[in-house]
Amino acid sequence: MQLSLDTLKTLGAFTGAPVLKIIKWEMAGAEHEAEVYVRPLSYHTMTVDLLARGNGLDGVAGRIASSIVDKEGKPVFSIADITGEADPERGPLDGNLTMALLAVIGEVNGLGKPAPAAKPKRSPKKKSSGTS
Repeated sequence: MQLSLDTLKTLGAFTGAPVLKIIKWEMAGAEHEAEVYVRPLSYHTMTVDLLARGNGLDGVAGRIASSIVDKEGKPVFSIADITGEADPERGPLDGNLTMALLAVIGEVNGLGKPAPAAKPKRSPKKKSSGTS
């Protein structure tokens, strides 16, 4: 295969539009539900991950910030919003909400799915020596 934009399009190598998902989480004894758009892992999410690590920022917060977007694909959160540094009075994102967001990011990207079962190896057939 010759690498080109056309072959990559045919293969589905571009992430396309954000995926609408519903998340549920519990906070302060109450159940909450919200619609979120998740950007499939892409060039953008990988660059945010690398830049976050390179700048000593929180990689998990970077993954959430680059993956949770609005309908048009614009980020909903900054890394500082998630870690609480953007507004110390507000503080960091709730832990249960954080876990719900990470779960839906994993779901959209097929992360955490079990690997296909390996075919069992066949034992070599034992050869009979001809004696009993």
